[in-house]
Amino acid sequence: MISPIFVGHGSPMMAIQDTACTEFLLDYGQKVSPKAIVIFTAHWETEVLTISSTDDVYETIYDFGGFPKELFQIKYEARGNKALAAKLAERFQTKGIQVNLDSQRGLDHGSWVPLLRMFPTPVCPVIQVSVNPYLPPAEQYRIGEALRGLDQEDILIIGSGATVHNLRALNWSATEPDAWAVAFDDWLVQNMQAQKLEALFNYAAEAPNARMAVPRPEHFIPLYIAMGSGDPARTPQIIHRSYEVGSLSYLSVSF
Repeated sequence: MISPIFVGHGSPMMAIQDTACTEFLLDYGQKVSPKAIVIFTAHWETEVLTISSTDDVYETIYDFGGFPKELFQIKYEARGNKALAAKLAERFQTKGIQVNLDSQRGLDHGSWVPLLRMFPTPVCPVIQVSVNPYLPPAEQYRIGEALRGLDQEDILIIGSGATVHNLRALNWSATEPDAWAVAFDDWLVQNMQAQKLEALFNYAAEAPNARMAVPRPEHFIPLYIAMGSGDPARTPQIIHRSYEVGSLSYLSVSF
């Protein structure tokens, strides 16, 4: 069994720079042997939940600019799996969740950067899934619920995003995490471990500094999808926590 996880994927530079988070990701990848990976990425937004459906090797998408040429030379040559994509689509449809299949899109950096650091050489099929940031947290959680039990099949579900992701608030001279970002994550950790779902669903009104931490929810909502896909009998575990440039959070959680 491999528990679902949420990981903070941070800057694309994570692909070529060694940090506390990349050390954690490599160590994590050495401890698990998934038969397949299902990753919900903050960098693929669609109104209708969309699942990559191909048996081919994915194109590596460089959905960023202004970074070193070295980044644009990386290719993460993971394959898809149409049969698993169809299985996921059926699960969502059974729960009344509309889905589309996509046979063309490659892996964006919300997927390939953390996967590269976990599994430098692809080890299994990867299914990439989009997010709709405009759905409320309770609905994101319900999307995750449709995938409950896949952990028993050694399918690793990953929500890839960031709990605190405000690029305008980055503090490039910071040597310590910004207190406001830490307070937001502290609130999340306390409520996740106490399994207070109603408070978590109402984070925008209840969490300290929520507007600063989550100015736009596309990076935040993969957390709820991963949470929903886990076994509610298990207490969420914080598997990594670090920060860069003051407030960019790499909080990672196992459900």
